[in-house]
Amino acid sequence: MTTPRPETLAKLTPVLTKRWLSPDAWRIGTYEKLDGYAALRKALNAHPDDLIQLIKDSGLRGRGGAGFPTGLKWGFIPQGDGKPHYLVVNADEGEPGTCKDLPLMTHDPHSLVEGVIIASYAIRANRAYIYIRGEAVHAARRLRNAVAEARAKGYLGRNIMGSGFDLELVVHSGAGAYICGEETALLDSLEGFRGQPRLRPPFPATHGLYASPTVVNNVGTIASVPYIVLGGADWWKTMGTEKSSGPMIYSLSGRIANPGQYECSMGITLRELIDLAGGMQPGHELKFWTPGGSSTPLLTAEHLDVPLDFEGVAAAGSILGTTATQIFSDQDCPVYATYRWLEFYHHESCGKCTPCREGNYWMVRVYRRILAGQGTHEDLDTLLDTCDNILGRSFCGLGDGATSPVTSSLKYFKQDYLDYIEGRTAPKLSDKQLVGAH
Repeated sequence: MTTPRPETLAKLTPVLTKRWLSPDAWRIGTYEKLDGYAALRKALNAHPDDLIQLIKDSGLRGRGGAGFPTGLKWGFIPQGDGKPHYLVVNADEGEPGTCKDLPLMTHDPHSLVEGVIIASYAIRANRAYIYIRGEAVHAARRLRNAVAEARAKGYLGRNIMGSGFDLELVVHSGAGAYICGEETALLDSLEGFRGQPRLRPPFPATHGLYASPTVVNNVGTIASVPYIVLGGADWWKTMGTEKSSGPMIYSLSGRIANPGQYECSMGITLRELIDLAGGMQPGHELKFWTPGGSSTPLLTAEHLDVPLDFEGVAAAGSILGTTATQIFSDQDCPVYATYRWLEFYHHESCGKCTPCREGNYWMVRVYRRILAGQGTHEDLDTLLDTCDNILGRSFCGLGDGATSPVTSSLKYFKQDYLDYIEGRTAPKLSDKQLVGAH
């Protein structure tokens, strides 16, 4: 393990993570001592439209993967329409490698609760929901406790802090379906239906939860709001880049000395992140990595100095996504890694559309053949052809995301595939694992 360079340590910008190591950080007493709910007091004295403009001015973009401008999304909500408005927080973090929202909700749940109250006030919503994965039992308990503490202190309920604003906040545990991370499938699940994506348009901004105007934002997005209200848009923009402002929590896992959460200004590079994490594990050299989870195209050691912001990663041919940075070495196989990811997407496909349901099913079987040493050169063309029929033709982004590791691994590591097909690499799967692969 190496010690990070001083200039690299200076890249750390703890904002959302600054309370995580405080004793009893999840309790309201600790939170209030550390600026907790000060932003809410400030926000309730402002006009809702001014808060939306503040978020627009800050340049805050969604932390859930797409990077859509948050203030713009809030501004889409029609006002004076006579309908109830809703805020829904997407806390259904379930993609392989993605792990930044769960520690945030576990260690600092009140930052999310405060962000929910401010955002709800801005969009004139009197009811809000946090939709969390059913498996995240500990984080859900912390959230429910935080909601109860906030209600007892008068931060939730009727006439919050004498402002005349009412809000009820519900923490809802889903059933553990990855598809419910897609915002419209999440809304269907929240309404009590099977979690499947909806046809768009109409969009949630006008026809969301219960066919009413709804904003759906990620945990990190909403938890950022109190800091922007307190610090201001100009302060927020001192971190990050011109088009990707603020700090980001980068989730590092894999072949590094110290995996974990590293909150840095957007635009940091993987080289600097690996330095912060104490370097690669002894005897390992970087071979490939995901910049934003398994649904983002793989990058290689040639991309060590790509700025990890929305524009920089896109220019390199990938997507920043959820900044779930999975790091693989020369001792890891990109073909096998892609197969394992694809098994996940095949398993989690809701089955609503043919390209995703059938395409991932068959690609898993092609990978099993290749990894069992029974693949052919034509299998590689079949994989690419299948991806062409999934990408852009699926009902939602799950199908598109599943093609990313396939096409990118074939782009950068075709020789690894050929080594299995032509017998230079020993099979990784047995005949027993080949059942149904032909």
